[in-house]
Amino acid sequence: MFGIPGKAAVSITPPAAKQIARLMARDGSQGLRIGVKKGGCAGMEYTMDYVAEVNPLDEIVEQDGARVLIAPMAQMFLIGTIIDYETSLLESKFVFRNPNVSEACGCGESIRFNEPATEASRI
Repeated sequence: MFGIPGKAAVSITPPAAKQIARLMARDGSQGLRIGVKKGGCAGMEYTMDYVAEVNPLDEIVEQDGARVLIAPMAQMFLIGTIIDYETSLLESKFVFRNPNVSEACGCGESIRFNEPATEASRI
């Protein structure tokens, strides 16, 4: 929908692909849908849901057995994002490295996106 022809909307690191494929196999899902919604202290939050049925408007990115579906309303916010999976002594989590984010809260789950350029700001 908003993608660049011949280029995936998001990139998935090998650790993230491995974890997504493992979750898909464990739950028998068609993939993991990524989206954004209003909320959190910075204004927006990422969402992640198991997919039982693919929406034909979803942007689909497949890599190494992992399938990420990007919800239609989130596509313009997620273009260029790198999805990673990090494991530390205390936690394991998906991490989004999104070039469209201008601000994030301390927890890392709430984000604010860059404001689109207006005609006045281009002059």
